[in-house]
Amino acid sequence: MGNYHEKNKNAYDKKAHNYDHTYDGKFTEKFKALLLANLSVRDKDSVLDVGCGNGTLLAKIAGLRQINGFGTDISPQMILQAKGRYPTFHFSVAGCENLPFEDQTIDILTVCAAYHHFPDVDAFALEAKRVLKPGGNLYIAEVYLPPVIRPMANLFLPLSKDGDVKFYSSKEIADTFSNAGFRLVNVLRERHIQIVQVQRT
Repeated sequence: MGNYHEKNKNAYDKKAHNYDHTYDGKFTEKFKALLLANLSVRDKDSVLDVGCGNGTLLAKIAGLRQINGFGTDISPQMILQAKGRYPTFHFSVAGCENLPFEDQTIDILTVCAAYHHFPDVDAFALEAKRVLKPGGNLYIAEVYLPPVIRPMANLFLPLSKDGDVKFYSSKEIADTFSNAGFRLVNVLRERHIQIVQVQRT
């Protein structure tokens, strides 16, 4: 697990100052757009973006509603960029398995094109359940690969320098959170993007 975190941190520390203009930054814009189009958020909601990068998604959500925005990322340099860009939000360096929030304090949790970096998705599911309020929603916007391609792609992921761990099917994502006590709300798929929405019971 530590090796994945270290790879992830190092890779994104290097990209942080210019992230929006990198391949990753441009690639994830469509994920953000589709997530925003399918996000149900209310004024005053506490929104936590895990794997927040430079804070762009939170800023876009704040364009929809007046939110209390929080972001975590494994990359200190990404968090530095986020704090500089969006000082009204609260950002902290943290891995997905140890979120620095009190129990049942978050209304909405988002993960945008970062879930395949998480070394322990079961631990993350339990952390998400802990910090979300009862009835709170979790949205995962993630890479979708067809069943015939996904196993082959996963064979080569250990070679990744960016800390990629695994690409998942919608069912695998839904099952992980079902096992942690979440209810599946919706699965949306558009080309290479899938969005899985689950609700804390």
